[in-house]
Amino acid sequence: MKYLELYDTLSGRLRPVVPADGKTLGFYCCGPTVYGPAHIGNFRSFLAQDIFRRVVELCGIPVHHVRNITDVEDKTIRQSQAEGKSLKAFTEYWSERFHVDSEGLGLLPPHQEPEAVAHIPHQIVLIKQLIEKDYAYVTEDGSVYFRISSFAGYGRLSRLDQREIIAGQGGSATDADEYDKDNVTDFVLWKARKPEDGENFWDSPWGEGRPGWHIECSAMSRE
Repeated sequence: MKYLELYDTLSGRLRPVVPADGKTLGFYCCGPTVYGPAHIGNFRSFLAQDIFRRVVELCGIPVHHVRNITDVEDKTIRQSQAEGKSLKAFTEYWSERFHVDSEGLGLLPPHQEPEAVAHIPHQIVLIKQLIEKDYAYVTEDGSVYFRISSFAGYGRLSRLDQREIIAGQGGSATDADEYDKDNVTDFVLWKARKPEDGENFWDSPWGEGRPGWHIECSAMSRE
């Protein structure tokens, strides 16, 4: 059997690509956030995934390719409301547009394509586990944040440490996922319901709200 080598970011060296179970190479890829047409920059990523899969298969290794659909986050909610559509109808339209464009580019469809909304129960279970292990905490408004100080290896892949991360953000909370968190670098796992979310909220042990996009792929890849 032939094999493929790729640069491993963590170790900084080339390593062979082999199935973890010795049989089928499973790989999970971050898919599109369906709030509008995917552009050439988006498709560069999906094309790279497609080439990787084809090369692995040419090496004689069976592949199980999973690529998600992100159908709930700030942009999908904001744009669906601007167009007066339900989140489901809005994201289904753009998901189909993405599939048509992917087919036009000759991309192989993934073997599985999980959707974030369909896996909210799985995300809640994962968040509960993180809270129980003290990797995450609940704020007064019912939002949940991941405590990055609890993870010693945070930043290793990007070769960043805490000081560089804070400096890069100017030492202040600036993005749409910011609430009353303990540390500027902590990120949201569950966002408490806000008036601008409309009817796009779900029940959780911490109150009504919706997931932050950081936790979605973590839960879907595990599932």
